[in-house]
Amino acid sequence: MPTLISRISAIALAMVMLGGAAGHDRGAGPAVGWGGNSPGQEIGPAPHGIFLAVAGGGYHSLGLRADGTLVGWGNNGSGQINVPEGIFSAIAAGGYHSLAIRADGTLVAWGASGPTVPTGTFTAVAAGEYHSVALRTDGTIVAWGNDLYGLTKVPAGTFTAIAAGHYHNLALRADGTLAGWGFNGFGEATVPAGTFTAIAAGRYYSLALRPDGTIVTWGLNDYGQGDVPAGTFIAIAAGYLHGVALDTDGRLVAWGNNTEGQTDVPNGSFIEIASGYHHGLALRGPRPNRGPLNGR
Repeated sequence: MPTLISRISAIALAMVMLGGAAGHDRGAGPAVGWGGNSPGQEIGPAPHGIFLAVAGGGYHSLGLRADGTLVGWGNNGSGQINVPEGIFSAIAAGGYHSLAIRADGTLVAWGASGPTVPTGTFTAVAAGEYHSVALRTDGTIVAWGNDLYGLTKVPAGTFTAIAAGHYHNLALRADGTLAGWGFNGFGEATVPAGTFTAIAAGRYYSLALRPDGTIVTWGLNDYGQGDVPAGTFIAIAAGYLHGVALDTDGRLVAWGNNTEGQTDVPNGSFIEIASGYHHGLALRGPRPNRGPLNGR
């Protein structure tokens, strides 16, 4: 459920998530995947080009190519990988639907959610199980789709990042504090105090990255998804029952449920991460050698 923002040189921001990952402007690279592969969600684009961002959905994946075009692979039962033509700056993959931001800042959706999206211009998108969230250029939030547990009743204020989980949402305020809303049966929407630089939302749990690069978690911890690793990190992503992080040396770390190999991360140096329900995605590249994500 996850979570990423990635910049296309001159083309604004890209956010990747299924609850996703926090993304950033660390360059481009080939994609690699691991974990559950029943419908082929974690394979496909790796040998086919260079990507600026990847997004993991329920059982599908999306990639934002270096030229701004999209590719999708994995389960297509609801048309969620029938990507539109054009040039894009952001992507998000939900349970059975997909979202993207065009180069002009407008939204497009496909898959189970249908084509109806809010009007206006946006800088980030996030996709949950059956709902969507977007960040307007003025920093306000809009949400649509399933309103179970008040998922579309967004908080007021100015924000810099958003994350959509299974049935809850998170947002990062301009001052670095957090907001949470939606289902809160396990405390996943009860946000901690303090300031943060990145957020990610999983099934019934949440992750955030502190300014010092450490990870904090809250919510359900039935599969070890709340047993976050020690260390200094620059990106985080939340899957259904597992988490993924990118450390300051460009290495991947994962924890939580591993029934489908979703925590068996590949070796090497990486610059971007994303997570689907039971699979992970990353972009290979040289050591990031930068600080935490822009406002996430």
